Amino acid sequence: MAAFSRADTSVLGRWWWTVDRWTLSALFALIGFGYVLLLAASPAVAERIGASSRHMFIVKQVIFLALAAAVMVGTSLLSVKGVRRAALLGCAVALALTAATLVVGVEIKGARRWLPIPGLSLQPSEFLKPCFAVVAAWLIAEGKAPGSRFPGALAAIALFGVIALILKGQPDIGMLLVVSAVFFAQFFVAGLNMVLVGIVGAMGVAGAVAAYFMFPHVQSRVHRFLDPSSGDNYQITVALEAFGQGGLLGRGPGEGRVKNLLPDAHADFVFAVAGEEFGMVVCLLILALFAFVVVRGLLRLLAENDLFVVLASAGLLAQFGLQAFVNMASSLHLIPTKGMTLPFVSYGGSSVIAVALGMGFLLALTRRRLHRQPEEAAA
Repeated sequence: MAAFSRADTSVLGRWWWTVDRWTLSALFALIGFGYVLLLAASPAVAERIGASSRHMFIVKQVIFLALAAAVMVGTSLLSVKGVRRAALLGCAVALALTAATLVVGVEIKGARRWLPIPGLSLQPSEFLKPCFAVVAAWLIAEGKAPGSRFPGALAAIALFGVIALILKGQPDIGMLLVVSAVFFAQFFVAGLNMVLVGIVGAMGVAGAVAAYFMFPHVQSRVHRFLDPSSGDNYQITVALEAFGQGGLLGRGPGEGRVKNLLPDAHADFVFAVAGEEFGMVVCLLILALFAFVVVRGLLRLLAENDLFVVLASAGLLAQFGLQAFVNMASSLHLIPTKGMTLPFVSYGGSSVIAVALGMGFLLALTRRRLHRQPEEAAA
């Protein structure tokens, strides 16, 4: 990469000198932590859950992470117009597949969120998150364009309503809350009529309250968070002990015990594995990488004049940061537990590739565009 000169007009040459290399480096660093923690946690988890081959268990995630890196770089090569088209196609396909889970999906722990595919279970709603963020940004921006009579805000709300109904049907309340929060953030950034912003905010609050009363597992998690003695808090208790045992520098690679005790040590509680084996220093470094990506992305938007780019990037950054916050805060018992992966670090195929797609969109949207192509500027 360093061999590219500024005079190189090839696709990769132009990409290298226009992409945000600092953000790209931070994202690759997170993928690197994903590999390290995969080796730390996965063998013990594979053995405990009776995986037929613990080596295949590791190899699958290595392939997922490599594919994620390729998807992120490949997507970042797109133009702004290409991002919009890819997101529209991705949103349509992901929405159809997410709806299909209600009919032919695999039921796990009372929820139908996965489609059975040989060799893996696909969770299409993961891909719906980044694609909907871009599509919603496009709809809102079109409605705000000078002289436009297109009801973009209403179209975005209608699409959000369809997605909300499908996610409620699965049910996947955590995913619905993340999508709702990101959608609300985009409305806020767009500076739309405060009545519409209030409607979206009220929908989010009403949805959270309704989830508490309608779904026993949501109510149970809230009760256990507020009163640890009211139910089973085994996973949180073990995770907090792991952070305490790790101290400042950790017990050392392979020396942790949390991965031998928690079913989700490689996924939802991978941050606890990092805390026990590598200590608070590495945990703070991981936290700093997530914060760097979000803050740097927002700072780059300050000089952006394209409303679509601003809204889409803000939505993708909010999604990325919120998902990381929910995972780490759950592990530290700062919020009720929620089964949400740590981007690029937790085990999972659908999740890691969907996050890579979203970050690829972000890198493509925030590339320096000093000389736009005429057709792109008019699109």
